[in-house]
Amino acid sequence: MSATIQLQLLLITFAGWIGRQQTEVIQYLVEENRVLKEQIESSGKRMRLTDGQRRRLAAKGKLLGRKVLQQIAPIVTPDTILAWHRRLIAARWTYPQKRLGRPGVMKEIRRLIVEMAESNPSWGMLASRVP
Repeated sequence: MSATIQLQLLLITFAGWIGRQQTEVIQYLVEENRVLKEQIESSGKRMRLTDGQRRRLAAKGKLLGRKVLQQIAPIVTPDTILAWHRRLIAARWTYPQKRLGRPGVMKEIRRLIVEMAESNPSWGMLASRVP
């Protein structure tokens, strides 16, 4: 066997070992989540999460998607995680729409116009109509 084939075989073996390790770690964490969820449900108390915790879960959960989230038994429903993503993360990147058209008249200017109109009843009328 040449050196490049031996190196490729070594890399494939190493990648397989790493993949197996990662799969085992993921399976352990999924089972740990199930145990923690059972303990929370048996205590009868609701878990209170901060916005930072919700944001972190939402960011990771959005990448996984609804189907994967259902499989890993999260502490909240996949719909809740995706709703957090919409509210806490996606909303961060939405900007208010710029108003089209002419800006409104300030209250002070509006007050002055009304005051001038009341003090000059003929104000604004055409010259041909004034007696």
